[in-house]
Amino acid sequence: MLSVLLDVFRQPAIIVALISLVGLLLQRKAFSDVLKGTVRTLVGFLVLAAGAGVVVASLDPFGAMFQQAFNVQGVVPNNEAIVGQVLLDYGSAAALIFFFGFIVNVLLAATTHFKYIYLSGHVAFYMAAMIAVILGVAGFPVWGVVLWGALLQGLVTTLSPAIVQPFMRKVTGSNDVALGHTGGAGVALSGLVATLTRGKGTPSKSTEDITFPKGLGFLRDTTVIVALSMAVIYVIVALFAGASFVETELSDGQNYIVYVVMQAATFSAGVFVILAGVRVVLAEIVPAFKGISERLVKNAIPALDVPITFTFAPNAVLIGFLASFVGGIVGMSVMIFAGTAIVIPGVVAHFMTGAASGVIGNAAGGRRGAVLGAFANGLAITFLPLFLLPVLGDIGLSNSTFSDSDYGVVGILFGQISLAGGQIAVIVAILGSLVLVYASSLFVRARARRNGGRDGGADGDAGSGDAAAAADGTRVGQTASAR
Repeated sequence: MLSVLLDVFRQPAIIVALISLVGLLLQRKAFSDVLKGTVRTLVGFLVLAAGAGVVVASLDPFGAMFQQAFNVQGVVPNNEAIVGQVLLDYGSAAALIFFFGFIVNVLLAATTHFKYIYLSGHVAFYMAAMIAVILGVAGFPVWGVVLWGALLQGLVTTLSPAIVQPFMRKVTGSNDVALGHTGGAGVALSGLVATLTRGKGTPSKSTEDITFPKGLGFLRDTTVIVALSMAVIYVIVALFAGASFVETELSDGQNYIVYVVMQAATFSAGVFVILAGVRVVLAEIVPAFKGISERLVKNAIPALDVPITFTFAPNAVLIGFLASFVGGIVGMSVMIFAGTAIVIPGVVAHFMTGAASGVIGNAAGGRRGAVLGAFANGLAITFLPLFLLPVLGDIGLSNSTFSDSDYGVVGILFGQISLAGGQIAVIVAILGSLVLVYASSLFVRARARRNGGRDGGADGDAGSGDAAAAADGTRVGQTASAR
Protein backbone atom coordinates (compact mmCIF):
# COMPACT_ATOMS: atom_id res chain seq x y z
CA MET A 1 0.00 0.00 0.00
CA LEU A 2 2.81 2.40 0.88
CA SER A 3 4.50 1.62 -2.42
CA VAL A 4 1.30 2.40 -4.34
CA LEU A 5 0.77 5.64 -2.43
CA LEU A 6 4.35 6.72 -3.09
CA ASP A 7 3.94 5.97 -6.79
CA VAL A 8 0.82 8.17 -6.81
CA PHE A 9 2.38 11.06 -4.95
CA ARG A 10 5.49 11.06 -7.13
CA GLN A 11 3.26 11.95 -10.08
CA PRO A 12 2.37 15.65 -9.91
CA ALA A 13 -0.28 15.23 -12.63
CA ILE A 14 -2.13 12.68 -10.50
CA ILE A 15 -1.80 14.84 -7.38
CA VAL A 16 -3.24 17.89 -9.11
CA ALA A 17 -6.04 15.83 -10.69
CA LEU A 18 -6.96 14.33 -7.32
CA ILE A 19 -6.99 17.79 -5.75
CA SER A 20 -9.30 18.94 -8.53
CA LEU A 21 -11.54 15.89 -7.99
CA VAL A 22 -11.79 16.46 -4.23
CA GLY A 23 -12.41 20.18 -4.66
CA LEU A 24 -15.21 19.66 -7.16
CA LEU A 25 -16.82 16.92 -5.04
CA LEU A 26 -16.73 19.18 -1.99
CA GLN A 27 -18.55 21.82 -4.01
CA ARG A 28 -21.17 19.16 -4.90
CA LYS A 29 -20.77 19.72 -8.61
CA ALA A 30 -22.67 17.58 -11.08
CA PHE A 31 -21.02 14.31 -12.10
CA SER A 32 -20.30 15.58 -15.60
CA ASP A 33 -18.60 18.71 -14.21
CA VAL A 34 -16.53 16.66 -11.78
CA LEU A 35 -15.43 14.26 -14.50
CA LYS A 36 -14.67 17.03 -16.98
CA GLY A 37 -12.73 19.14 -14.49
CA THR A 38 -10.69 16.20 -13.20
CA VAL A 39 -9.79 14.87 -16.64
CA ARG A 40 -8.98 18.32 -18.04
CA THR A 41 -6.72 19.00 -15.06
CA LEU A 42 -4.92 15.68 -15.51
CA VAL A 43 -4.50 16.13 -19.26
CA GLY A 44 -3.53 19.79 -18.90
CA PHE A 45 -0.77 18.92 -16.45
CA LEU A 46 0.43 16.10 -18.70
CA VAL A 47 0.56 18.60 -21.58
CA LEU A 48 2.61 20.93 -19.38
CA ALA A 49 4.93 18.08 -18.37
CA ALA A 50 5.30 16.98 -21.98
CA GLY A 51 6.31 20.50 -22.97
CA ALA A 52 8.85 20.59 -20.14
CA GLY A 53 10.22 17.25 -21.33
CA VAL A 54 10.64 18.62 -24.86
CA VAL A 55 12.49 21.66 -23.51
CA VAL A 56 14.79 19.57 -21.33
CA ALA A 57 15.57 17.20 -24.22
CA SER A 58 16.52 20.13 -26.45
CA LEU A 59 18.71 21.67 -23.74
CA ASP A 60 20.75 18.52 -23.01
CA PRO A 61 22.83 18.73 -26.22
CA PHE A 62 23.35 22.44 -25.61
CA GLY A 63 24.99 21.65 -22.26
CA ALA A 64 27.24 19.05 -23.89
CA MET A 65 28.25 21.48 -26.65
CA PHE A 66 28.96 24.21 -24.08
CA GLN A 67 31.35 22.01 -22.12
CA GLN A 68 33.10 20.90 -25.30
CA ALA A 69 33.27 24.40 -26.77
CA PHE A 70 34.91 26.00 -23.76
CA ASN A 71 36.78 22.95 -22.42
CA VAL A 72 35.19 23.14 -18.99
CA GLN A 73 34.99 20.14 -16.66
CA GLY A 74 33.48 20.17 -13.20
CA VAL A 75 30.38 19.53 -11.15
CA VAL A 76 27.13 19.67 -13.13
CA PRO A 77 24.03 20.55 -11.06
CA ASN A 78 21.35 18.10 -12.17
CA ASN A 79 18.61 16.95 -9.81
CA GLU A 80 17.77 13.73 -11.64
CA ALA A 81 21.41 12.62 -11.78
CA ILE A 82 22.19 13.28 -8.12
CA VAL A 83 18.90 11.83 -6.85
CA GLY A 84 19.62 8.64 -8.76
CA GLN A 85 22.82 8.28 -6.73
CA VAL A 86 21.17 9.26 -3.44
CA LEU A 87 18.41 6.66 -3.75
CA LEU A 88 20.95 3.84 -3.79
CA ASP A 89 21.70 4.47 -0.10
CA TYR A 90 18.79 6.58 1.14
CA GLY A 91 15.87 5.49 -1.07
CA SER A 92 13.53 4.15 1.65
CA ALA A 93 14.16 7.06 4.00
CA ALA A 94 13.64 9.58 1.20
CA ALA A 95 10.32 7.99 0.21
CA LEU A 96 9.03 8.04 3.80
CA ILE A 97 10.19 11.63 4.34
CA PHE A 98 8.40 12.64 1.16
CA PHE A 99 5.14 10.92 2.14
CA PHE A 100 4.95 12.08 5.75
CA GLY A 101 6.34 15.50 4.80
CA PHE A 102 3.30 16.05 2.59
CA ILE A 103 1.05 15.29 5.57
CA VAL A 104 2.99 17.81 7.68
CA ASN A 105 2.58 20.38 4.89
CA VAL A 106 -1.22 19.91 4.88
CA LEU A 107 -1.37 20.10 8.69
CA LEU A 108 0.65 23.31 8.72
CA ALA A 109 -1.57 24.78 6.02
CA ALA A 110 -4.64 23.88 8.09
CA THR A 111 -3.35 25.26 11.40
CA THR A 112 -1.25 28.31 10.45
CA HIS A 113 -1.57 31.35 8.20
CA PHE A 114 0.81 29.71 5.70
CA LYS A 115 -1.97 28.23 3.55
CA TYR A 116 0.14 26.76 0.78
CA ILE A 117 -0.31 23.13 -0.27
CA TYR A 118 2.78 22.08 -2.25
CA LEU A 119 1.68 20.14 -5.33
CA SER A 120 4.98 19.80 -7.24
CA GLY A 121 5.53 16.21 -6.19
CA HIS A 122 8.67 15.50 -8.23
CA VAL A 123 10.80 18.33 -6.81
CA ALA A 124 9.37 17.69 -3.33
CA PHE A 125 10.66 14.13 -3.64
CA TYR A 126 14.09 15.45 -4.63
CA MET A 127 14.06 17.70 -1.56
CA ALA A 128 13.21 14.68 0.61
CA ALA A 129 16.19 12.85 -0.90
CA MET A 130 18.56 15.69 -0.01
CA ILE A 131 17.17 15.95 3.53
CA ALA A 132 17.73 12.21 3.93
CA VAL A 133 21.38 12.70 2.96
CA ILE A 134 21.90 15.65 5.34
CA LEU A 135 20.38 13.84 8.32
CA GLY A 136 22.05 10.55 7.40
CA VAL A 137 25.47 12.23 7.27
CA ALA A 138 24.65 13.83 10.65
CA GLY A 139 24.43 10.31 12.10
CA PHE A 140 20.71 10.02 12.82
CA PRO A 141 19.26 6.48 13.01
CA VAL A 142 16.79 5.57 10.27
CA TRP A 143 13.74 6.37 12.41
CA GLY A 144 15.29 9.75 13.29
CA VAL A 145 16.02 10.52 9.66
CA VAL A 146 12.36 9.87 8.81
CA LEU A 147 10.85 11.67 11.83
CA TRP A 148 12.91 14.85 11.76
CA GLY A 149 13.19 14.72 7.99
CA ALA A 150 9.40 14.71 7.57
CA LEU A 151 9.06 17.72 9.87
CA LEU A 152 11.77 19.57 7.98
CA GLN A 153 10.26 18.60 4.63
CA GLY A 154 6.86 19.91 5.72
CA LEU A 155 8.40 23.18 6.87
CA VAL A 156 10.28 23.68 3.61
CA THR A 157 7.30 22.92 1.37
CA THR A 158 5.13 25.25 3.44
CA LEU A 159 7.52 28.19 3.71
CA SER A 160 9.12 28.12 0.25
CA PRO A 161 5.91 29.28 -1.51
CA ALA A 162 5.38 31.88 1.22
CA ILE A 163 8.59 33.78 0.54
CA VAL A 164 7.73 34.07 -3.16
CA GLN A 165 4.05 34.91 -2.75
CA PRO A 166 4.37 38.71 -2.31
CA PHE A 167 5.98 38.77 -5.77
CA MET A 168 3.61 36.16 -7.25
CA ARG A 169 0.71 38.47 -6.43
CA LYS A 170 2.33 41.15 -8.56
CA VAL A 171 2.51 38.63 -11.42
CA THR A 172 -0.97 37.13 -11.21
CA GLY A 173 -2.93 40.05 -9.76
CA SER A 174 -4.50 37.79 -7.13
CA ASN A 175 -3.68 35.35 -4.36
CA ASP A 176 -5.24 32.31 -5.99
CA VAL A 177 -2.07 30.42 -6.89
CA ALA A 178 1.47 30.16 -5.48
CA LEU A 179 4.85 28.93 -6.71
CA GLY A 180 5.77 25.45 -5.52
CA HIS A 181 9.32 24.72 -6.66
CA THR A 182 12.72 24.09 -5.12
CA GLY A 183 13.99 27.27 -6.81
CA GLY A 184 11.80 29.41 -4.54
CA ALA A 185 14.66 31.12 -2.68
CA GLY A 186 16.36 32.19 -5.93
CA VAL A 187 13.09 33.38 -7.44
CA ALA A 188 12.32 35.40 -4.29
CA LEU A 189 15.85 36.83 -4.49
CA SER A 190 15.14 37.95 -8.04
CA GLY A 191 12.00 39.76 -6.87
CA LEU A 192 13.94 41.44 -4.07
CA VAL A 193 16.76 42.53 -6.40
CA ALA A 194 14.22 43.83 -8.92
CA THR A 195 12.46 45.82 -6.20
CA LEU A 196 15.72 47.34 -4.91
CA THR A 197 16.96 48.31 -8.39
CA ARG A 198 13.80 49.65 -9.97
CA GLY A 199 14.66 53.23 -8.91
CA LYS A 200 12.44 56.09 -7.81
CA GLY A 201 12.13 57.86 -11.15
CA THR A 202 10.43 56.59 -14.26
CA PRO A 203 9.93 52.86 -13.73
CA SER A 204 11.45 50.43 -16.20
CA LYS A 205 8.93 49.31 -18.80
CA SER A 206 7.61 45.76 -18.85
CA THR A 207 9.28 43.15 -21.02
CA GLU A 208 5.86 42.63 -22.59
CA ASP A 209 5.79 46.24 -23.82
CA ILE A 210 8.83 45.86 -26.06
CA THR A 211 8.09 47.57 -29.37
CA PHE A 212 9.52 46.54 -32.70
CA PRO A 213 9.74 48.43 -35.99
CA LYS A 214 6.95 47.64 -38.43
CA GLY A 215 9.24 45.49 -40.54
CA LEU A 216 10.10 43.40 -37.48
CA GLY A 217 6.53 42.89 -36.37
CA PHE A 218 6.98 39.11 -36.48
CA LEU A 219 9.13 39.45 -33.35
CA ARG A 220 5.98 40.24 -31.36
CA ASP A 221 5.16 36.53 -31.60
CA THR A 222 6.68 34.76 -28.59
CA THR A 223 7.13 31.47 -30.43
CA VAL A 224 9.05 33.18 -33.25
CA ILE A 225 11.34 35.26 -31.04
CA VAL A 226 12.18 32.29 -28.80
CA ALA A 227 13.00 30.10 -31.82
CA LEU A 228 15.16 32.75 -33.52
CA SER A 229 16.99 33.76 -30.34
CA MET A 230 17.77 30.19 -29.37
CA ALA A 231 18.84 29.36 -32.94
CA VAL A 232 21.47 32.12 -32.82
CA ILE A 233 22.75 30.91 -29.43
CA TYR A 234 22.82 27.25 -30.46
CA VAL A 235 24.66 27.99 -33.72
CA ILE A 236 27.31 30.10 -31.97
CA VAL A 237 28.00 27.40 -29.36
CA ALA A 238 27.99 24.69 -32.05
CA LEU A 239 30.58 26.61 -34.06
CA PHE A 240 32.86 26.71 -31.02
CA ALA A 241 32.22 23.05 -30.22
CA GLY A 242 33.06 22.05 -33.78
CA ALA A 243 31.23 20.13 -36.48
CA SER A 244 33.01 16.85 -35.76
CA PHE A 245 31.97 16.78 -32.09
CA VAL A 246 28.33 17.63 -32.77
CA GLU A 247 27.96 15.19 -35.67
CA THR A 248 29.82 12.37 -33.92
CA GLU A 249 28.51 12.69 -30.35
CA LEU A 250 25.11 14.35 -30.69
CA SER A 251 23.48 14.46 -34.12
CA ASP A 252 24.23 10.90 -35.28
CA GLY A 253 25.81 12.18 -38.47
CA GLN A 254 23.27 14.88 -39.30
CA ASN A 255 24.76 18.22 -40.43
CA TYR A 256 25.58 20.11 -37.24
CA ILE A 257 23.98 23.42 -38.28
CA VAL A 258 20.76 21.71 -39.32
CA TYR A 259 20.80 19.75 -36.06
CA VAL A 260 21.20 22.74 -33.75
CA VAL A 261 18.64 24.84 -35.63
CA MET A 262 16.14 22.02 -35.22
CA GLN A 263 17.00 21.80 -31.52
CA ALA A 264 16.30 25.52 -31.16
CA ALA A 265 12.97 25.12 -32.93
CA THR A 266 12.17 22.14 -30.71
CA PHE A 267 12.94 24.28 -27.65
CA SER A 268 10.45 26.88 -28.87
CA ALA A 269 7.87 24.16 -29.52
CA GLY A 270 8.32 22.91 -25.97
CA VAL A 271 7.74 26.39 -24.56
CA PHE A 272 4.59 26.68 -26.70
CA VAL A 273 3.27 23.38 -25.33
CA ILE A 274 4.07 24.43 -21.74
CA LEU A 275 2.07 27.63 -22.16
CA ALA A 276 -0.89 25.68 -23.52
CA GLY A 277 -0.80 23.24 -20.61
CA VAL A 278 -0.53 26.03 -18.05
CA ARG A 279 -3.65 27.72 -19.40
CA VAL A 280 -5.69 24.52 -19.03
CA VAL A 281 -4.39 23.74 -15.53
CA LEU A 282 -5.00 27.24 -14.21
CA ALA A 283 -8.48 27.39 -15.70
CA GLU A 284 -9.43 24.14 -13.91
CA ILE A 285 -7.40 23.92 -10.69
CA VAL A 286 -8.16 27.38 -9.26
CA PRO A 287 -11.97 27.02 -9.27
CA ALA A 288 -11.70 23.40 -8.06
CA PHE A 289 -9.39 24.45 -5.23
CA LYS A 290 -12.15 26.62 -3.81
CA GLY A 291 -13.74 23.39 -2.54
CA ILE A 292 -10.58 22.52 -0.63
CA SER A 293 -10.37 26.07 0.65
CA GLU A 294 -13.96 26.20 1.85
CA ARG A 295 -14.29 22.72 3.37
CA LEU A 296 -10.92 21.24 4.36
CA VAL A 297 -8.16 23.86 4.63
CA LYS A 298 -9.66 27.31 4.88
CA ASN A 299 -8.17 29.72 2.32
CA ALA A 300 -5.88 27.01 0.94
CA ILE A 301 -3.66 28.07 -1.96
CA PRO A 302 -2.22 25.57 -4.48
CA ALA A 303 1.54 25.87 -4.94
CA LEU A 304 2.38 24.75 -8.49
CA ASP A 305 5.53 24.25 -10.57
CA VAL A 306 7.48 27.12 -12.20
CA PRO A 307 5.86 26.91 -15.68
CA ILE A 308 2.71 28.25 -14.01
CA THR A 309 4.34 31.71 -14.25
CA PHE A 310 5.26 31.55 -17.93
CA THR A 311 1.98 32.70 -19.47
CA PHE A 312 2.00 35.98 -17.58
CA ALA A 313 5.13 37.38 -19.25
CA PRO A 314 6.37 35.20 -22.16
CA ASN A 315 9.10 37.67 -23.19
CA ALA A 316 10.44 37.68 -19.62
CA VAL A 317 10.76 33.88 -19.82
CA LEU A 318 13.46 34.08 -22.49
CA ILE A 319 15.11 37.18 -20.99
CA GLY A 320 15.20 35.54 -17.56
CA PHE A 321 16.72 32.33 -18.90
CA LEU A 322 19.49 34.15 -20.74
CA ALA A 323 20.25 36.51 -17.83
CA SER A 324 20.36 33.62 -15.37
CA PHE A 325 22.66 31.61 -17.65
CA VAL A 326 24.99 34.62 -17.94
CA GLY A 327 25.02 34.75 -14.14
CA GLY A 328 26.03 31.09 -14.13
CA ILE A 329 28.88 31.76 -16.54
CA VAL A 330 30.09 34.69 -14.44
CA GLY A 331 29.97 32.54 -11.30
CA MET A 332 31.84 29.71 -13.04
CA SER A 333 34.53 32.17 -14.18
CA VAL A 334 35.00 33.38 -10.61
CA MET A 335 35.47 29.77 -9.46
CA ILE A 336 38.06 29.13 -12.18
CA PHE A 337 40.12 32.15 -11.10
CA ALA A 338 39.64 31.34 -7.39
CA GLY A 339 40.83 27.75 -7.87
CA THR A 340 37.78 26.17 -6.22
CA ALA A 341 35.66 23.30 -7.49
CA ILE A 342 33.92 24.42 -10.69
CA VAL A 343 30.13 24.37 -10.94
CA ILE A 344 29.16 24.24 -14.62
CA PRO A 345 25.91 26.08 -15.38
CA GLY A 346 23.05 23.58 -15.39
CA VAL A 347 21.08 24.63 -18.46
CA VAL A 348 17.79 23.09 -17.31
CA ALA A 349 17.96 24.75 -13.89
CA HIS A 350 18.80 28.10 -15.46
CA PHE A 351 15.88 27.81 -17.84
CA MET A 352 13.27 26.76 -15.29
CA THR A 353 14.22 29.00 -12.38
CA GLY A 354 15.73 31.73 -14.57
CA ALA A 355 12.54 32.03 -16.59
CA ALA A 356 10.44 32.27 -13.42
CA SER A 357 12.92 34.79 -12.01
CA GLY A 358 12.54 36.86 -15.16
CA VAL A 359 8.75 36.87 -14.82
CA ILE A 360 8.93 37.75 -11.12
CA GLY A 361 11.64 40.36 -11.71
CA ASN A 362 9.62 41.94 -14.51
CA ALA A 363 6.55 42.22 -12.27
CA ALA A 364 8.60 43.82 -9.49
CA GLY A 365 10.90 46.05 -11.53
CA GLY A 366 10.18 45.91 -15.26
CA ARG A 367 12.81 45.01 -17.84
CA ARG A 368 15.65 46.04 -15.57
CA GLY A 369 14.24 43.87 -12.82
CA ALA A 370 13.83 40.90 -15.17
CA VAL A 371 17.50 41.07 -16.19
CA LEU A 372 19.07 41.85 -12.81
CA GLY A 373 16.75 39.60 -10.84
CA ALA A 374 17.37 36.60 -13.07
CA PHE A 375 21.11 37.35 -13.09
CA ALA A 376 21.07 37.23 -9.28
CA ASN A 377 19.28 33.88 -9.43
CA GLY A 378 21.96 32.61 -11.82
CA LEU A 379 24.69 33.55 -9.36
CA ALA A 380 22.74 31.94 -6.50
CA ILE A 381 22.26 28.58 -8.21
CA THR A 382 25.94 28.56 -9.14
CA PHE A 383 27.48 29.33 -5.75
CA LEU A 384 24.95 27.56 -3.51
CA PRO A 385 25.75 24.13 -5.05
CA LEU A 386 29.45 24.85 -4.46
CA PHE A 387 28.93 25.43 -0.73
CA LEU A 388 26.50 22.50 -0.52
CA LEU A 389 29.09 19.94 -1.63
CA PRO A 390 31.00 19.69 1.72
CA VAL A 391 27.88 18.81 3.76
CA LEU A 392 26.70 15.98 1.48
CA GLY A 393 29.28 13.45 2.68
CA ASP A 394 30.40 10.96 0.04
CA ILE A 395 27.58 12.12 -2.26
CA GLY A 396 29.35 15.49 -2.45
CA LEU A 397 32.34 13.84 -4.11
CA SER A 398 30.38 12.88 -7.23
CA ASN A 399 30.40 14.91 -10.43
CA SER A 400 26.82 16.10 -9.95
CA THR A 401 24.82 17.88 -7.24
CA PHE A 402 21.45 19.44 -6.49
CA SER A 403 20.75 22.40 -8.72
CA ASP A 404 18.06 24.71 -7.32
CA SER A 405 18.38 27.35 -4.62
CA ASP A 406 16.18 25.75 -1.95
CA TYR A 407 18.43 22.70 -1.86
CA GLY A 408 21.40 24.96 -1.26
CA VAL A 409 19.72 27.06 1.44
CA VAL A 410 18.25 24.12 3.37
CA GLY A 411 21.22 21.81 2.88
CA ILE A 412 23.89 24.34 3.79
CA LEU A 413 21.94 25.67 6.80
CA PHE A 414 21.19 22.31 8.41
CA GLY A 415 24.44 20.76 7.29
CA GLN A 416 26.40 23.51 9.03
CA ILE A 417 24.15 23.29 12.10
CA SER A 418 24.95 19.58 12.24
CA LEU A 419 28.69 20.20 11.93
CA ALA A 420 28.56 22.87 14.64
CA GLY A 421 26.28 21.24 17.20
CA GLY A 422 25.52 17.69 16.14
CA GLN A 423 22.14 15.98 16.17
CA ILE A 424 20.81 17.92 19.15
CA ALA A 425 21.40 21.21 17.33
CA VAL A 426 19.55 19.94 14.26
CA ILE A 427 16.55 18.84 16.36
CA VAL A 428 16.48 22.16 18.20
CA ALA A 429 16.62 24.05 14.88
CA ILE A 430 13.70 22.07 13.42
CA LEU A 431 11.54 22.42 16.53
CA GLY A 432 12.50 26.09 16.82
CA SER A 433 11.37 26.65 13.24
CA LEU A 434 7.99 25.06 14.03
CA VAL A 435 7.62 27.32 17.05
CA LEU A 436 8.41 30.40 14.92
CA VAL A 437 5.82 29.38 12.31
CA TYR A 438 3.07 29.11 14.92
CA ALA A 439 4.23 32.24 16.74
CA SER A 440 4.05 34.23 13.52
CA SER A 441 0.54 32.84 12.92
CA LEU A 442 -0.59 34.04 16.35
CA PHE A 443 0.94 37.45 15.66
CA VAL A 444 -0.82 37.82 12.30
CA ARG A 445 -4.17 36.74 13.72
CA ALA A 446 -3.82 39.14 16.64
CA ARG A 447 -3.01 41.95 14.23
CA ALA A 448 -6.02 41.01 12.13
CA ARG A 449 -8.29 41.28 15.18
CA ARG A 450 -6.84 44.71 15.99
CA ASN A 451 -7.53 45.76 12.39
CA GLY A 452 -11.18 44.83 12.70
CA GLY A 453 -10.94 41.27 11.36
CA ARG A 454 -8.95 42.00 8.19
CA ASP A 455 -6.43 39.19 7.93
CA GLY A 456 -2.91 40.13 6.97
CA GLY A 457 -2.82 37.32 4.46
CA ALA A 458 -1.38 33.92 3.96
CA ASP A 459 2.19 35.16 4.18
CA GLY A 460 1.75 38.15 6.41
CA ASP A 461 1.39 40.59 3.53
CA ALA A 462 -1.89 40.72 1.67
CA GLY A 463 -2.75 37.16 0.93
CA SER A 464 -5.74 35.08 1.82
CA GLY A 465 -7.64 38.00 3.25
CA ASP A 466 -7.76 39.68 -0.13
CA ALA A 467 -11.50 40.17 -0.60
CA ALA A 468 -11.21 40.70 -4.32
CA ALA A 469 -9.30 37.46 -4.79
CA ALA A 470 -11.76 35.58 -2.62
CA ALA A 471 -14.68 36.96 -4.60
CA ASP A 472 -13.29 35.71 -7.87
CA GLY A 473 -11.40 32.43 -7.51
CA THR A 474 -11.16 31.97 -11.26
CA ARG A 475 -9.37 35.20 -12.03
CA VAL A 476 -5.95 33.64 -12.50
CA GLY A 477 -7.28 31.02 -14.88
CA GLN A 478 -9.20 33.61 -16.87
CA THR A 479 -6.19 35.92 -17.03
CA ALA A 480 -3.92 33.12 -18.19
CA SER A 481 -6.40 31.99 -20.81
CA ALA A 482 -6.76 35.55 -22.12
CA ARG A 483 -3.01 35.88 -22.42
